[in-house]
Amino acid sequence: MLDVLPQLTEDFMRITANKFMALWNFPNCVGAIDGKHIRKKSPNNSGSLFFNYKEYYSMVLLAIVDADCKFLAVDVGSHGREGDAGIYLKSNIGRRIQNIEFKFPAPHPLPESTEAVPCSVVPIRPCTRYLYSLKILKKSIDATNVSERSTRYLLISNSL
Repeated sequence: MLDVLPQLTEDFMRITANKFMALWNFPNCVGAIDGKHIRKKSPNNSGSLFFNYKEYYSMVLLAIVDADCKFLAVDVGSHGREGDAGIYLKSNIGRRIQNIEFKFPAPHPLPESTEAVPCSVVPIRPCTRYLYSLKILKKSIDATNVSERSTRYLLISNSL
């Protein structure tokens, strides 16, 4: 079988973070995540499982993209009635981020700073900020021994 998505090695993620900084002036970002409803015909005997808040039948594609808007990770097939956060929590993408299985680069300082801050995947829309609940950030922070001051910055920047 042909692999079309890149292997998310630490080196690849470091290059992606550098591209986000160069193209979008966004430091320590290794991807952007969002969900998209894909319109479909109503499946037989599906009831309202695929009927979404936009009032049509759909499946949801959840994806992480790089700075060039190329797919890094994709999860397809969730029911249209589910929201991004629920899909994220049950997806392989969500589990891998929560369990810190993605090979994120080591924390490094933000521009004009000396304190190391972890790299992260950022939500494209405000409603997906649930992905960065305190619990998830705490896991990431505990795993990288980031200072309390950097933690406050992360919590503030991800709650915008």
